[in-house]
Amino acid sequence: MKLRPTGDLALIKKINTSIVLESVLKHAPLSRAQISELTGLNKATVSSLVQDLIDSHLVLEIGPGQSSGGRKPVMLLFNGTAGYAVGIDLGVNYIRGLLVDLEGNVIAEHQRGLKRHDAEFAIEQLAECIEGLMDAAPESPYGIVGIGVGVPGIVDDKGTILFAPNLKWRQIELQQRLEERFGLPVTIDNEANAGAQGEQKYGAGRGIPNQIYVSVGIGIGTGIILNKELYKGASGFSGELGHLSIEYDGKPCSCGNLGCWELYASENALLERAVLLGFDSLEELLASAENGDERVRELIRSIGDFLGAGIANIVNVFNPNVVIIGNRMSRAAEWLEPAVQAAVDRRTLPYHRERMRILFAELQDQSAVRGAAYYAISKFFLKIKS
Repeated sequence: MKLRPTGDLALIKKINTSIVLESVLKHAPLSRAQISELTGLNKATVSSLVQDLIDSHLVLEIGPGQSSGGRKPVMLLFNGTAGYAVGIDLGVNYIRGLLVDLEGNVIAEHQRGLKRHDAEFAIEQLAECIEGLMDAAPESPYGIVGIGVGVPGIVDDKGTILFAPNLKWRQIELQQRLEERFGLPVTIDNEANAGAQGEQKYGAGRGIPNQIYVSVGIGIGTGIILNKELYKGASGFSGELGHLSIEYDGKPCSCGNLGCWELYASENALLERAVLLGFDSLEELLASAENGDERVRELIRSIGDFLGAGIANIVNVFNPNVVIIGNRMSRAAEWLEPAVQAAVDRRTLPYHRERMRILFAELQDQSAVRGAAYYAISKFFLKIKS
């Protein structure tokens, strides 16, 4: 069987273009000669491919660099403003959205409360948020390249929300609906997975190979990164550790189980107990704790003890480098951290905790929305490299 040389050459060019673009993304600013050194591609090939990327508005020439003798090299930079992406964090009681450029820099943001959970209302609110962010995008060669959405539930590989217990949703074809409405690529994933990606790419998890992101909001979800890759399990549904049973015959959970971890260690658990102290929002509690209210501080510490108990189980199972606590409850880090650390020290195996660190999300409650936007950017890069 004869090979088709034209097709082979086209494939080789695509692969080499992808290699050159990856070099610019990771190492810019750099020169054509430096790309040649990094990739092993000859200078003529690199020069041709760089010109293609410049013509495609993905790479910019930014002027001369330092000379090592002879003519100064022209330095290259990735053009982050060649397009924009929308990221959404759909919470149980809020919708948070960002418009970012192709390097993940935040251009615009929007947040609104979510008072009702019926799917039609919530999806319309979500779509209005997306529309507002798209309208805020500056002119660019590629426009809006995609939309990423993190949701508090189990999502299949077609972007259908199979089950979101705290929203009481089942079988919501969110990806299909948004793609039909906006005519753009849409990625839907579990909110904690998005948060893990956000912290790994832009936050506290940068450069750490094994990390567990614990999203503590109305419920608890976890994003598991092993050897720098998001672990999703055999069916793609890993990370529902908020539904670990920590009390055998405990409170009934909306998932159908008893004694789930999130019933004792989440924002919702905190607010249920805070009612007895006359508070009904996290913001009020944090302000009171800041002002020295010892009753509130003790309440947060008790939630931290439960949070630490669940994290100890995670540490004993996965032996991660770090556990990163994120989402809204990360704002209470000052009072949570000592209690969480004490519980983990008390409950984990000594070899597992020896080098393990507990961190709070660098992006605070924006981990998931930044990760959702990164999904859209990643899908765009896959498309242009293929």
